[in-house]
Amino acid sequence: MSHDVHSPHDHDLGHGHGHGHGHGRLGPWARLRDLGGHLLGAGHGHDAADQVDDALEADARGRRALWLSLALLGVTAAAQGAVVVLTGSVALLGDTLHNVADALTALPLLAAFALARRPANDRLTYGYGRAEDLAGVVVVLMIALSSVLAAGEAIRRLLDPRAVDHVWAVALAGVIGFAGNEVVAQYRIRVGRQIGSAALVADGLHARTDGFTSLAVVVGALGVALGAEWADPVVGLLISVAIVGVLRSAAAQVGARLMDAVDPAHVAAARAALADVDGVVAVERVRLRWVGHTLHAEARVVGATGLDLVQAGVVADEARHSLRHDLRRLGDVVVEVVPEPARRA
Repeated sequence: MSHDVHSPHDHDLGHGHGHGHGHGRLGPWARLRDLGGHLLGAGHGHDAADQVDDALEADARGRRALWLSLALLGVTAAAQGAVVVLTGSVALLGDTLHNVADALTALPLLAAFALARRPANDRLTYGYGRAEDLAGVVVVLMIALSSVLAAGEAIRRLLDPRAVDHVWAVALAGVIGFAGNEVVAQYRIRVGRQIGSAALVADGLHARTDGFTSLAVVVGALGVALGAEWADPVVGLLISVAIVGVLRSAAAQVGARLMDAVDPAHVAAARAALADVDGVVAVERVRLRWVGHTLHAEARVVGATGLDLVQAGVVADEARHSLRHDLRRLGDVVVEVVPEPARRA
């Protein structure tokens, strides 16, 4: 005998604490209350409309963060581009291209956030959340393109040296690039963590790395000021190498998401939450996967000896409730309860 509980439309933002509300006990009053809620489809006070509103608000915050960061990085790149035209600095050109690519990564993510709002259907039964992961692939390709462009221009300048004018303007532009990227990085990372978007957090880390490459431009400008004309294209090549490092990290993160990789700490937390439910004697299986910035869970637990169908339903409901309190950004939850005699059979 098994009992499944499906919650296809719940989008809990996560409470960030243990449930500890007295649920999960199979006393007579709790059993009567939970059975009534279970038969009526209730989720222990997790109102479906409120959860949908929270999910829409999370998407709106993500889009707002992307639009604002796109505007700020656009202004930063435009200011740096003007200095590139004025000075002819190849290192600053490489940094400007990198910042342009970083700004444009917001576009596929914006499209993915909008697409993810579409409801699931018979063809895409998990919905459109994977569009966010596909946007991550586009981000990786854009990072790779910026690396190739920066390296090509640096090599060309090494073969055909040119003087860099207004060195201090180059240094100032590098500082502007660092400041703009750091502000964007902090904003993207903070919002990404709050709404559970790994892609947005990764994009924020990318912006932070861009900020440090902007500081490298300052180093190149100082080298030119000291009479080392080769410092500018050499720093441009170093920036290309730095971009490759970012590319490797981004590719690893996006690849892991496409392979349904999750933080093992999430699995451990899920097992602990399930094991804490009264009536569960063993946790046989826990499966977690990200779909966009929402975590989906499937679990199989062994119930205490002698559980009937009603009691198995209460245990499954409490297990789902416990998972929702201990895991952030949990969407769909499926819990299967197998009573111990059925497992032995």
